[in-house]
Amino acid sequence: MQIITLTSDLGLKDYYVASVKARLLQELPSAHCIDISHHIKPFDSIEAAFQLRSCFHQFPSGTVHLVGVDCEPYLPYKLQPGQPENSLIYPCIMEFQGQFVICSDNGFIGAFLGIDVPNALYRYKNIEQYPEQWNFMLKNCFIGLAKNVVAKKPMTEFCEPVTKFKRAFTPIPQIEHNLIIGNVIHIDAFGNIITNIFKSDFERFGLDVPFTISYQKRNDDIDTISKAYNDVPMGDRVAIFNEDQRLEIAINRGANAGSGGANKLFGVRLGESVRVTFFPRGSVQKLSSLL
Repeated sequence: MQIITLTSDLGLKDYYVASVKARLLQELPSAHCIDISHHIKPFDSIEAAFQLRSCFHQFPSGTVHLVGVDCEPYLPYKLQPGQPENSLIYPCIMEFQGQFVICSDNGFIGAFLGIDVPNALYRYKNIEQYPEQWNFMLKNCFIGLAKNVVAKKPMTEFCEPVTKFKRAFTPIPQIEHNLIIGNVIHIDAFGNIITNIFKSDFERFGLDVPFTISYQKRNDDIDTISKAYNDVPMGDRVAIFNEDQRLEIAINRGANAGSGGANKLFGVRLGESVRVTFFPRGSVQKLSSLL
């Protein structure tokens, strides 16, 4: 079964996603379409990268991912005097871990890869010849590229190989002798606070070192890593390592649509700092108990 995924900032209020899927059915009628998210913040390639990367490893080899976020091309005829050529934005096809990602080189690729490198990267320069593809790229361009990929058409027949790509800024944790300083990189629909701190960052300090988790200028410290949300009473704050092994802070049974999720109750926003301090006080709960 051929799987095609869709990630976009189109939302579901309008007909746009339906139009994309109708074209997809016309061009690849046997493909199985899966929506990653259509509620990406408009033009936010970093959020798109986070959403897709978080579930990418769960898809089988050969899956084709279409990312329609901030994907309109910026072609040579638009260059202003003195503007560098690296301002140009072309559609790209990235091969990574046996799967394919079709997107624009707008910073998404670097945000998605992090420290990884693609197995191969191709630029669809021929788009310069097809102005009918310049608008609504997800529908009018990316689906055609996906059709070529699924048909196993040689990439060099319609693309050119490249090695350079743009990299949107994505913060990485600062790790010191007794401290991790990370950032809030995502707030989900429940108001749960997801950070760029991984379980492996904790393990650098040993499995039995007490710690506290705190936010900048706030007093909602947590000194325990729980195995599940229900490890604490309803309405209490809780820290877990989620399925991606990222540090996540939540309110058990809390949600922004109801009594309030963690980000509303704690006043935490995207990009803010989260500090994990290791020292001989705090929780008796040890990381080794989670193994």
